[in-house]
Amino acid sequence: MVGAGLIGQVEHIPNLRRLERLFEIVGIADASADMRRELESRGHTAFAGYEQLLEAGIDAILIAAPDQYHAEITLRALDRGVHVFCEKPLCFSVPQAEEIAAARDKAGRVVQVGYMKRYDPSYEKLLSLLPKDPSQLRMISVEVQDPDSWPFNQHQGDFVKTGDIPAEILADGCRRRDEQVARAVGRALTPSEMWGYTNSYCSSMIHDINVVHGVLEALGLETGAVVGAAFFAGGDGSHGCVRLTGCDAIWQLTHLFVHKVADYKERVTIYFNDCVYELTFPSPYLNHFPTKLTVSRSDAMCWQETVYRPSYEEPFIRELVGFWKSVIEGAPVRNTVEAAIKDLRLVTRLTESAIK
Repeated sequence: MVGAGLIGQVEHIPNLRRLERLFEIVGIADASADMRRELESRGHTAFAGYEQLLEAGIDAILIAAPDQYHAEITLRALDRGVHVFCEKPLCFSVPQAEEIAAARDKAGRVVQVGYMKRYDPSYEKLLSLLPKDPSQLRMISVEVQDPDSWPFNQHQGDFVKTGDIPAEILADGCRRRDEQVARAVGRALTPSEMWGYTNSYCSSMIHDINVVHGVLEALGLETGAVVGAAFFAGGDGSHGCVRLTGCDAIWQLTHLFVHKVADYKERVTIYFNDCVYELTFPSPYLNHFPTKLTVSRSDAMCWQETVYRPSYEEPFIRELVGFWKSVIEGAPVRNTVEAAIKDLRLVTRLTESAIK
């Protein structure tokens, strides 16, 4: 595993331990010396860099490093014949993702992207309930109110935050991020635009983009023209609106960091003429909190609302089991590089509209 930050400590390390019959943690790489000492105190073998991991005879690598390093680590791992589970976003640009797809095919290895919502039982239930005929679709709406992670890691008693990353590594990360995003959208971004692209779009909204793309695939629909997009609130907010092909409908999406309100709301609502489906997701840092699927219909003047909570299974665990099945049993990869390319292509189009 590469990266022992928030998502690594709260989700991936404990989940890999729970799945000890499927996985052995050979080592964890992190740039923080304090974190390496902490990992070693917990019984892990710690490395300063991912290159050392690739020398350790591993079968697979889980990448939870900063986003600007995802492509490089993935490509190096594939070159060494190592299977890859990479946290979202897979990378910052479509060309980078296409390079990863080519390297995956050449190596004949599995690459799975960390879109855990595709493994959410309520999302799977939604797909099973969608109508076969999409002609009555009117709108898809995504709205996310996000305080970031602070309200949801206070209770994590063993969570450790370090502050000793060397300045040269931090500077290198910023340089890589800026260069990769500039290549993706065609020009350098202002600080607020950069924050909107990398954090609001690529780190947060990318999950909902992937979810809706899955819904559209189930309905046989595609995205059409971008109607409009914007970054706002200093980059803490992002908005977009897209027409859908194959029906007279739009998809609107908004994400906003509301830093000082300790509440998280994430809703994906799908409006048909005769039915409304809504997924209400919990904070991703709360385990075994089921996503609520609500289906609303009317019969004449009688309004009916059905709430589904199919399972308390944790999507973060289910995606790791899915990765294991793809590597060991040859099962199809659910969260593919191709899906990430589609997501990044839309992010790029929205950004181009927002900054023109």
